[in-house]
Amino acid sequence: MITFVPMEKKHHYSATIRWTGNQGTGTSGYADYTRSHTVNIQGKPELSCSSDIPFRGDGSLHNPEDFFLTAIASCHMLWYLHLCADAGVIVTSYTDHPEGVLEQNSDGSGRFTGVDLHPYVEVSEESMLPVAAALHEKAHQKCFMANSCNFPVRHRAVIGVNAPE
Repeated sequence: MITFVPMEKKHHYSATIRWTGNQGTGTSGYADYTRSHTVNIQGKPELSCSSDIPFRGDGSLHNPEDFFLTAIASCHMLWYLHLCADAGVIVTSYTDHPEGVLEQNSDGSGRFTGVDLHPYVEVSEESMLPVAAALHEKAHQKCFMANSCNFPVRHRAVIGVNAPE
């Protein structure tokens, strides 16, 4: 059963993306420019970016695929922490190693076909483990980024106890 939830708020985001890879001849040839660019969001540090290495990019810089993957993982984490706080689950540590698969077509186009989140979470008491485990599914349902994807976003959480000494 699909439940319709009316939208109550709209949040607007903006940024400035500026290509910095003109080496003097612009895009006169595919190999004649770099994929370097900056990302500016008002009031935040500028980010130096590029495309990924397979797309003639600078591997030392962030790329759109990095941002896409980390946006999904960060959103899940932030919802999870929120839900844990609301439920009285005390998280003492959270680390994730997300992985995504991008499939490229012969014409150069492509898309992500799946993302796997691998959060490792520590909670302060063993009694919190069942609720802590269940809240990953609720966080997934709430995650703005996962809800915006047309492919599966899976979470494969491991939860341990890190009791204060």
